[in-house]
Amino acid sequence: MTRLCAIDIDDRGLAPPTPAIEQERRVAIFDLLEDNSFTLPPRDGRTIPDGPYRLHLAIREGRLVFDVATEGAEKVGEFHLSLGPFRQVVKDYFQICESYFDAVKRLPPSQIEAIDMARRGIHNEGARVLMERLDGKAVVDIDTARRLFTLICVLHWG
Repeated sequence: MTRLCAIDIDDRGLAPPTPAIEQERRVAIFDLLEDNSFTLPPRDGRTIPDGPYRLHLAIREGRLVFDVATEGAEKVGEFHLSLGPFRQVVKDYFQICESYFDAVKRLPPSQIEAIDMARRGIHNEGARVLMERLDGKAVVDIDTARRLFTLICVLHWG
C-alpha cells in the first residue's frame, strides 16, 4: 500500500491561520487522503514497513520535518528538509494567490483565467522543488507533491 492514510499538521508555535489558510489546509488534506501516492524507498539496506503511512508535518528549528509512521502508528522514519529552496516559490505562490483572490472580485473571466494559469504554474514549480528535495527519502507523484506543497505553504504562512 503506497499511500498516506492520515496527515497531521503540527502548527504549535505558529501564528493562527486565517480562515482562508485553514480552508486551504482542510481541502489539501482531504484531497491528499482521497488520492495520493507515497512510498518510502529502502535506505541503508533496511527494509521499510509497507504502508499505508501516517504523515506528521512540522517546522522545527527552521526545517520542514516529515515524520512517517505505519497505519498502526509504528514509527518508520523521520527526515528534515531545508526550507531555503522553498522560500521564494512559497512567497511567489502567496503573492499570486492574493492577486487571484483580488481579481475574482473585480476582473473579467479572461484576466482571472490568466492569473489562475500563472498560479498553477507556480504551484507546479513548488511541487517540482518538493519532488527534488524528497529524492531518496520518499517517492510521490505530481498530484501528491502539489497537495503537499499546499501544506508546506500553510506551515510557511505561520
